[in-house]
Amino acid sequence: MSRKAFFISVLCLLAMGAAEAQWKWRDAKGNLQFSDLPPPQGTPEKDILQRPFVAKPSIVVSPVGAAASQAATATPSNSAAASAPSKAELDAAARQKREQDQEASRQKEEERRVAAQRRENCARAQANLRDLQSGQRLARTNEQGERVFMDSAQIANEVSRARDLITSECR
Repeated sequence: MSRKAFFISVLCLLAMGAAEAQWKWRDAKGNLQFSDLPPPQGTPEKDILQRPFVAKPSIVVSPVGAAASQAATATPSNSAAASAPSKAELDAAARQKREQDQEASRQKEEERRVAAQRRENCARAQANLRDLQSGQRLARTNEQGERVFMDSAQIANEVSRARDLITSECR
C-alpha cells in the first residue's frame, strides 16, 4: 500500500468517527447491535444499552396492512426528526438554564455579602471584647450626652454579650 493510499484511508477512518452509531442494544440472540437508527420495535427496554443524546423513548403504534409497507419504506430522517426536540423546546431549555445560572449567581453573591458582614461583625465583637477585658475604665454616653463610667456588673454584662456575638458570627 502506498503512503498516499494509507493517508487517504486514515482520513476516511477519522471522518467516519463523527458518524459513529448512536444506538446500542442486544438483539434477541444476545448479540450487540450498533446503529444510527433505533432498535426494532419490541426490543425490551432493558436490552437498549445506549441512546443518542437527543433521542427520547417514544410509543410507536404499529401500522396495519398497506400502511405497514409504507412505514417500512419510510426514510430514517422522518423517525430522527420525530425524536429530536423542537426549536421551541431547545429555546425553553436554554432560557431555563440561563435563569438557573442567574439564580445561582445571585445566591452566591448573597452568600459572599453575608460572609463579609459576618467577618466584619466578628472583628468588631473581638475588638470590643479586647477593650472590655483590658482593665481600663470604660465610659458610655447617656441620653443627656453625659459621659458615665461603667461599673463591673455592666462590664461583665457587655463581656457576655460580646462573647455571644463572637460565638454566632465567628464561625
